[in-house]
Amino acid sequence: MAKAEQKSIHLKTGDRVIIIAGKDKGKVGNVKEALPKEGKIIVEGVNIITKATKPNPMNNIPGGLVKFEAPFNSSKAMLYCPKCEKPTRIRHEEPEGGKKSRVCKKCGEQL
Repeated sequence: MAKAEQKSIHLKTGDRVIIIAGKDKGKVGNVKEALPKEGKIIVEGVNIITKATKPNPMNNIPGGLVKFEAPFNSSKAMLYCPKCEKPTRIRHEEPEGGKKSRVCKKCGEQL
């Protein structure tokens, strides 16, 4: 078997993102979970799918339709800058003696 490749994704858990492609294009939400091995993310209120579940009396799980956020490819989302209120690319800056940080390329706001 081939070794699983670690894909690099540009988003982290807690980032505010805007969806740039797909059925939820234009929606803004926070990243709930980042899945770097698959190159996917889960965003609050985006990519909602409905799944039918059977009742399981042993675990007290009722049957019916369950709605939840499904993971989607991280390339369909861009970081959202709160200052200029637009999707943005990021620039990495490292102040002298400081920690490396992500900065909006458009307005210079630290993200």
